[in-house]
Amino acid sequence: MFGLSHLFYPWGFLVQIFAIVHFVRRRPENYWFFIIFFGGFLGAGVYIVAEVLPDLGLLRGVFQGFGRRSRIQIVETQILDNPSAANYEELGELYKDQGEFAQAREAFNNAIAARSDSIYTFYSRAQSSLGLNDYAGAIPDLERVVAADRKFDYYRAGGLLADAYAKTGQLERAEPLFVEVAQISTTPETLYNYASFLATANRKEEAREWLQKLEAKKRTLPRYMQRRERPWFRKGQALLKVLAAT
Repeated sequence: MFGLSHLFYPWGFLVQIFAIVHFVRRRPENYWFFIIFFGGFLGAGVYIVAEVLPDLGLLRGVFQGFGRRSRIQIVETQILDNPSAANYEELGELYKDQGEFAQAREAFNNAIAARSDSIYTFYSRAQSSLGLNDYAGAIPDLERVVAADRKFDYYRAGGLLADAYAKTGQLERAEPLFVEVAQISTTPETLYNYASFLATANRKEEAREWLQKLEAKKRTLPRYMQRRERPWFRKGQALLKVLAAT
């Protein structure tokens, strides 16, 4: 053993540190911490194979961002000659995908000013407003979308509208819409938002029930979707702790 240990020093510690940093940032299942900490180089290596390497697929958005940047410049140049609704819509989508929601909303404002017959544009502007935590600003656009098509985006538009109502204190308007959407949509986002609404309405037992459904949903999802939806599962666990404390 001592004859081989020098081969892993100091690399074993470096691999462990890398694994722990990834664990803190991504927050997978808690048992991985003990595997990394007590398993040494081998435990950290197993963690990297099981959790880090699959996460590399999530980095595609980072590399796509470079392409979006160049495309944004091209579209902005095209708008100088042709300020059409289509060009502004594309620019808005590019900015939204980039996470630059203020610029995205401004582009969608211009698109709607040029043509106001597309609920897709209103939905995209609403998503940009939500990205800015402007729930009140998103409500009129979401209401327009849901009025035109209650099933829009597989009922996600309705779920976002219900959540925006709840976030702005309109609980009586949020509840019937949440009930309708939650009967059909079982996405982690919808499950968490409904549980959060119930907690806000001081219906704690019901909130716990929906958070349990969220946890059950996690177990049934494929691994790649568990990774993608991980932020909602974290929020659910945090809300459960808050409910337990109160």
